[in-house]
Amino acid sequence: MRTNKVDILAFAAHPDDVELSASGTLMKHIAQGKKVAIVDLTRGELGSRGTIETRKEEAGQAAEIMGITARVNLALQDGFFEHNEENLLKIVEQIRYFQPEIVLANAVEDRHPDHGKGSKLVSDACFLAGLIKVKTYFESDKQVPHRPRLVLHYIQDRYIKPDVLIDVTDFYERKMDAILAYKTQFFNPGQDGPQTPISGQDFLNFLSGRMAEMGRSIGVQYAEGFTTERVLGVNDFSTLL
Repeated sequence: MRTNKVDILAFAAHPDDVELSASGTLMKHIAQGKKVAIVDLTRGELGSRGTIETRKEEAGQAAEIMGITARVNLALQDGFFEHNEENLLKIVEQIRYFQPEIVLANAVEDRHPDHGKGSKLVSDACFLAGLIKVKTYFESDKQVPHRPRLVLHYIQDRYIKPDVLIDVTDFYERKMDAILAYKTQFFNPGQDGPQTPISGQDFLNFLSGRMAEMGRSIGVQYAEGFTTERVLGVNDFSTLL
């Protein structure tokens, strides 16, 4: 059985989803010695700017900035991937290969329909990955069941009240560097292409404002928010401070 165990496995409907919404959290855990990997479901080929090739290169540059262990792209069809057995099993294979304790997934609902679809797809795959009778093989090796202990959903374009907030103040600058590695997608005055809702300086201002808003809720400068699928338990009140 071949594995490359990580502590956190972050899934994204498109390359850059993780960078925009959860990269500060990932870098904070990497700084604590945790291993992190990213699985992008699609290549973002329907994006108005850039190409499959430039998006792949940019994702690699962002991964290097974040310091993640591995990044995989499943090449599902951008905009049209379905919640079906084939796609569920592709995700189950990745969960069993990386064996994460924690999985991060897209927002449960959002402006882009792929985000909600990806959220549900990953959530269901996390459950199926723990079933003995669901058989998968990765690179010819039979895989063993593995179910993550915790699934969290990051918050994207639309505001969703978070259940968990992570202080990422110390990683704000590197998060912005990881985002701006996507030169074809975000504010870059020298870049050709049509203007989109995410290509202007105003979108970067929105990201900073969202992080500042979440940070204010817990008395820090910047934070990232997540929603949970179940009630979280702690050992004592001090863990909540």
